[in-house]
Amino acid sequence: MAIDYQLQSPPILRDFLLYHENVKMHSIKTVDEYFLDLRNFFRYLKIQRNPDLKLESFDLIDILDIDIEFLRSVTSSDILGYVTFLSRRKMSNNHSSARTQGLTSKTKARKLASIRSFFKYLTETVILLEVNPAQTIDNPKQKKTIPQYLTEDQCNRLLDAVSGTFATRDYCILLLFLSCGLRISELVGLNISDIQDDSIRVRGKGNKERILYLNEAALDAIDSYLLVRDDERIKKADKDALFISRNFQRLHVRSVQQMVDKTLIKAGLDAKTYSPHKLRHSAATMLLQNGVDVRTLQDVLGHENLNTTQIYTHVDNEGLRIAAAANPIGKRKKKQ
Repeated sequence: MAIDYQLQSPPILRDFLLYHENVKMHSIKTVDEYFLDLRNFFRYLKIQRNPDLKLESFDLIDILDIDIEFLRSVTSSDILGYVTFLSRRKMSNNHSSARTQGLTSKTKARKLASIRSFFKYLTETVILLEVNPAQTIDNPKQKKTIPQYLTEDQCNRLLDAVSGTFATRDYCILLLFLSCGLRISELVGLNISDIQDDSIRVRGKGNKERILYLNEAALDAIDSYLLVRDDERIKKADKDALFISRNFQRLHVRSVQQMVDKTLIKAGLDAKTYSPHKLRHSAATMLLQNGVDVRTLQDVLGHENLNTTQIYTHVDNEGLRIAAAANPIGKRKKKQ
């Protein structure tokens, strides 16, 4: 069910969300996440101000009375208390009835980022507050993990496993994932008009556009697919969509996920371990392993922050391998 934040938000929150949607040009998904994060934060604050509300269902606490006077009372301690609340309280999932104990550090950091952005807007953009209570709050420490990825041999096995009625289309999709490191939302959003000679225009997060150059294999795959794609039954609204479903409409994210899972299984690979996003990791890893520098990779992947890209430098760093071999103690032989 679509979220209508304009009807569910107090004016001060609605203005913030409209600003991000129409001025900052953030995606609807991002704006909806801001709304959900801040709505829960406001509900928590109201409980702290009025303990009687603990008797009510958390999901039903009304926030329409939140105003600037209420927000002037918010302190850094309130925000830290909310982070603790997220760690301990069973929170309902925004998109399902399932309930989980606490939240991961990554999720808490994202929710904290929503609060930080809101108070920055109030203090720096519309200047309704003098003090930003979120300014000194650090993100929860996050566990660093190395991204999972397919090796070059596994990538070739995956491509060789493509079959079926839509094999030409599916091969092209997989090759673009593995060549360009696309997000799945970027792939399904591609249009025929985005292809220009040997490049393709990609719309990433926040509707930011970037131009990616296509290698010979990707160009051949696109050309082969376009020969079989054209059909007069394609709906007018989807006529420019690059990837089309069996119903002649723009291909849906879920359909791509199902195709990737099916092909992974055919290739003898674990569909629970790998996913379309892991194909993006695989592309990034292969580019780094073959001499692409991390700043160029940042542009290819459409990362706003270089730190996001640098997780891939830990995957297979030949320099670290050389450094390990250079240590003279590594040549020591155990005495018999």
